[in-house]
Amino acid sequence: MRTKADPQPGPPLPAAHELLGAALLAAGRPLSASELGNLLSLGTSETAALVDTYDQALLGIGAGFRVEAVGGGYRLVISPALAACLSPVMAPPALPTLSAAALEVLAIIAYRQPVTRAEIEAMRGGSASTVLTLQERELVRVAGKSPAVGQPLLYATTARFLIEFGLNALQDLPELGSQDFSELLRG
Repeated sequence: MRTKADPQPGPPLPAAHELLGAALLAAGRPLSASELGNLLSLGTSETAALVDTYDQALLGIGAGFRVEAVGGGYRLVISPALAACLSPVMAPPALPTLSAAALEVLAIIAYRQPVTRAEIEAMRGGSASTVLTLQERELVRVAGKSPAVGQPLLYATTARFLIEFGLNALQDLPELGSQDFSELLRG
């Protein structure tokens, strides 16, 4: 029998699951495997395995929410099948509606990054003035300078872009079948 004075090698699985779930709920943002590992005193691979086990447990009991890998971390989200049923009580999305022009510029940056403003304008056939709005909303960042004449700024997406669009990495961007970038928006 273990007493309070006996050292524990680490939290038992149910306690680790409880702490994992509480951390994901309390954070209000995606938590990286490293952050969770530090909290749980686990390595990155052990943490990833625990997250997967926790997600499967949620699915198994029909909890109504899941763990989603997004933006290089993990967060709790409602099950996609329940989203339509919950729309009357859900909070409005954090990302304000983007204009069609802003969406086009954002999609060009996401798919072609790093990219200069001149390249964006050439692909769009029009102004890329919405880059500033996208920067203000922390969806786009300056990623450096091009070695081209004049050293124009290069633009790339941010971690917030990944989070707002429900992506874990840029490789998760959907294939584009048309120029209608509004299909990329979630919710």
